Amino acid sequence: MISALDKIILILAVGEFITGMLENGFIGLVNCSEWVKNQKISSADFILTCLAISRIIQQWVLLCETLIMGICHRMLTTNGLGKFFSSLWRMMNHLTIWLSTCLSILYFLKIAHFSHSLFLWLKWRMNKIILVLFICSLSLLTFDFLVQEPLDDFWLNVYVVDRSNFTFYSGFYVKHLMLLSLTYFIPTVLSLISLFLLFLSLMRHARNLELSAMGSRDFCAEAHKRAMKMVLSFLLFIIIQYFSTQVINWMFFKLQDLTFTKFTMLTLSFFPTGHSFILILGNCKLRQTALRVLCILKPLKRVCILTT
Repeated sequence: MISALDKIILILAVGEFITGMLENGFIGLVNCSEWVKNQKISSADFILTCLAISRIIQQWVLLCETLIMGICHRMLTTNGLGKFFSSLWRMMNHLTIWLSTCLSILYFLKIAHFSHSLFLWLKWRMNKIILVLFICSLSLLTFDFLVQEPLDDFWLNVYVVDRSNFTFYSGFYVKHLMLLSLTYFIPTVLSLISLFLLFLSLMRHARNLELSAMGSRDFCAEAHKRAMKMVLSFLLFIIIQYFSTQVINWMFFKLQDLTFTKFTMLTLSFFPTGHSFILILGNCKLRQTALRVLCILKPLKRVCILTT
């Protein structure tokens, strides 16, 4: 029997899943339709589309894990589902973090204004820089899998076969997971640098604007602020996700508390859902399309209410 608490967790998980699917499906649909219509796509839209696809897969993984953990958590260790979901989650999580980082750097290179030769060189080769950065992230993903796969096999053997040494080996396993989670460190630092340089560029732009005494609407400053909000939101979400992951590992492996583990897993769904919502609000094309869709849905909602 499923307890009342498990039912609440499952309802919340399904709600987050539906919201995330709608948001990321909307991003992918809008960008793909523009791609087909114009026969070309910008770097930012391509990254957004890849990000939306990876987050859709990520949402499915989280929902399946939550459902299995709520109905019969032993299936995660006895049928090999735990290893499969863990590997798929790790891959999708790595891709979403690095795609978001590439998007942050792309916004910085497109919007910021500096006269330094290094910045001009990076700006001129912007697409190549993003491509090289993403290829480097794939090499880090390969390293992560090479180290993590034997560790997962070892842990499943301890958890399923040799339960007598569970407490001893769980501390060892958690320490290695924390070490591997340092892959969060590089994209976080790159996004922090992008945010700081965007702020410096905005300050220089505001100072030049005061000197020139321009009173018209400043679109450049607005672009800086939108980019900074999106980069800052990504940093906040990645910090929440990192600490949630560590709490889940600690709860499951050290305290073996499944109830708090399930609740903490809900915060992992909040990252792909909340960040996608901010990306829609920060992107002019996506925001305008969303407003048009809402304007179309309002009359339909009224018709449905009247007919019922």
